[in-house]
Amino acid sequence: MSKLLHHELETALAAVVEDLHRSVTELAATLAAEREALVGADAVALDREGARKQALMQQMEQLDAERVQMLKLEPAAAAQVEPRWREVLELLRGCHEMNQRNGHLVGQRLTQVREALAVLTGQGGDARGVYGPGGEVRTALRSHHLASA
Repeated sequence: MSKLLHHELETALAAVVEDLHRSVTELAATLAAEREALVGADAVALDREGARKQALMQQMEQLDAERVQMLKLEPAAAAQVEPRWREVLELLRGCHEMNQRNGHLVGQRLTQVREALAVLTGQGGDARGVYGPGGEVRTALRSHHLASA
């Protein structure tokens, strides 16, 4: 490989790793905004941040595919970008943790909504049950007419 081509690949690889760093940094900000939207129950912001998160993930996949391809052509170029690449990986670990926390919050909210729906529909999973008009224990609550006109 010519020295010029080697230099061009190193430069391109550095640019791709820098773009990855920028994208991961933006992903971290998006995950923080997603958390705020979850805490604030802001559905519009949650949709916006979810779409942004998806777009960033696709962008990072494309950039990483380019990085891998360049390293196949010039494996020695990896040493040049190693410090920045380690930063990208560390940021990704942080993003993974943030995403896990956001997912846990979503799970909690989903459980709360399901419990509320169960109460409203009379299908509560409460094992204690209630007594029916004939004195029997009922665990599934249904709406009943109390009186008719």
